[in-house]
Amino acid sequence: MNKKIAVIGAGNVGATCAQYLAEANLGDVVMVDIVEGMPQGKALDLTQGGPVRGYNCMVTGSNDYKAIKGADLVIMTAGMPRKPGMSREDLLNMNADIVGTAAKNIKKYAPKAYVVVVSNPLDIMTYHMRSVTGFPHSRVCGQAGILDSTRFRAFVAMELGVAMSEVQAMVMGGHGDTMVPLPRYTTVAGIPVKELISADRIKAISERTRMGGGEIVKLLKTGSAYYAPAAASVDMAKAILLDEKRVFPCSAYLSGQYGIKDIYIGVPVVLGGKGVEKVIELKLNKKESSDLQASAKKYRGVLKEIGY
Repeated sequence: MNKKIAVIGAGNVGATCAQYLAEANLGDVVMVDIVEGMPQGKALDLTQGGPVRGYNCMVTGSNDYKAIKGADLVIMTAGMPRKPGMSREDLLNMNADIVGTAAKNIKKYAPKAYVVVVSNPLDIMTYHMRSVTGFPHSRVCGQAGILDSTRFRAFVAMELGVAMSEVQAMVMGGHGDTMVPLPRYTTVAGIPVKELISADRIKAISERTRMGGGEIVKLLKTGSAYYAPAAASVDMAKAILLDEKRVFPCSAYLSGQYGIKDIYIGVPVVLGGKGVEKVIELKLNKKESSDLQASAKKYRGVLKEIGY
């Protein structure tokens, strides 16, 4: 029997997640959205692409949360997208209601599911999702760090004119302007990036990474990024469903690691069949540690705005 994967939200991110999930043949996919006909239409379109793209799983759509019953994994993408001039935190109250409703239904219909959160503000919504579902912290994580590090990798590859697959990078902290790119832990085919790129250019690339989502929002004018966020989310789903034990920077719950407690924030983890199986504690220098603490402090303050 195929695994069952639910995608909450059939907008750009959700539909692209469904496409990537199907093309990876990870399992049957159901999209749920409040807009009548949209998840059904996109699902039918994706299913009809199967013979050409070589996938055999079924993609279905529904306007009823009952359709996610028994899902093994849920990707939460629903929420209001950013518009030019908006921060991820500007979306707080609107998306807290959307995520809260989804969380209640996930708890009801898919009580054994693992949950990957994409909705913004990411770290806050991941905490909210975990709190409402009551699931173990290991079963709820957010895709922030992997997306941010992917952007960092892409910018380094563009700078050097090398294959993107040769670049490994690490970005910690909140999924927003306080994220913490770590050039010390960034390599190209094992070569430290500081040996290949000047300090000034590394600083510029780090800053572009921090503003990576906003740059796309500004260019699109009517929406936000979706190809890379979907790709990052599906990579996480694959690691969980196939028990790959991948090391990813994800928004994970901290219970004292890095001197931080009771918050979700981007840190490197081992992601496998039991969800977040381990939080990896890197040796940070004074500035890196200070930046991570500042990021955590900001998001702890934002949590208070929705009652935590």
